[in-house]
Amino acid sequence: MKLQRIGFITVTAIAMIFAGTLMRAQAASSGSSSSSAGPFLGRWDLTLKSPDRDYPSWLEIRQEDGQLKAQMVGRWGNARPLPKVEVSDGQLTFVSPKDEEGSKTDLVFQARLTGKTLTGTVNGPDGKTWQWVGVKAPALVKTGEPKWGKPIQLFNGKDLTGWKMSAPGPPVWTAKDGNLVSPGNGPELISDTKFQDFKLHLEFNCGKDSNSGVYIRGRYEVQIETESEAEPPSHHTGGVYGFLAPSPELARTPDVWQTFDITLIGRRVTVVLNGKTVIDNQEIPGITGGAVDSHEGMPGPIYLQGSEKGHVAFRNIVITPSQ
Repeated sequence: MKLQRIGFITVTAIAMIFAGTLMRAQAASSGSSSSSAGPFLGRWDLTLKSPDRDYPSWLEIRQEDGQLKAQMVGRWGNARPLPKVEVSDGQLTFVSPKDEEGSKTDLVFQARLTGKTLTGTVNGPDGKTWQWVGVKAPALVKTGEPKWGKPIQLFNGKDLTGWKMSAPGPPVWTAKDGNLVSPGNGPELISDTKFQDFKLHLEFNCGKDSNSGVYIRGRYEVQIETESEAEPPSHHTGGVYGFLAPSPELARTPDVWQTFDITLIGRRVTVVLNGKTVIDNQEIPGITGGAVDSHEGMPGPIYLQGSEKGHVAFRNIVITPSQ
């Protein structure tokens, strides 16, 4: 019995050593061990530099059960999981599928850390090599109650004073009968003034089969729609697009005036739709598709989406900034 026990212990020890060696070999081959991936974990604000303009983007990398996982917000659309992310010899590689990018090939992002900044390249959908950079997204944690300033009317009810369109059009935004009216498949409308933390009140009237949104700080879209019922809940009116679903979800009511009261403090948001709280002091993880930039720590404008279909009217746009 004693010899058998010794033999059993010896075999067990050899098996454990072999298993450990195999696991280390697998980690080395994948290049994504905890130690090598550590500096790349977390949320990143990205800027993609195409030949004609900069595109804001966002990336989150985390480790689950020893495996790297990632989700991304690209040049448009919502946050989505990526099929591949790895770290090998100090280089980060992740892949965004071509169908999500309007490209003939998958976009392969590669980068290394230069100090605290990701610097890398990606094969752009235009066939050219784009440069890109990434910085860690700020936590934007705020303590204590904000002190609110005086309310500011952002729309004078007569014209586009205090606003600019993202492109000249046509079609263009119009001011008519005291309302701002989106053009449908046209430019965005962006406030000249930028804000950090604030309370925003506005009224909107969404036509049948129409879509728009209110971008707070120009980076986080609070959705307005009457045509996205088949899409995920975070794409419905009152949701923060791709991240936060409204709860409860209110019935769609086209061609009726409704109200938003939105409070943004740091990266925490409260959305009140028609007097009903549908998002209650929840954290917004990152920018949504169509953001003006990815500089989350900076003040930003209010912008009204005009690039989607249909017509949405806005009135009584009042912002109360924190002091």
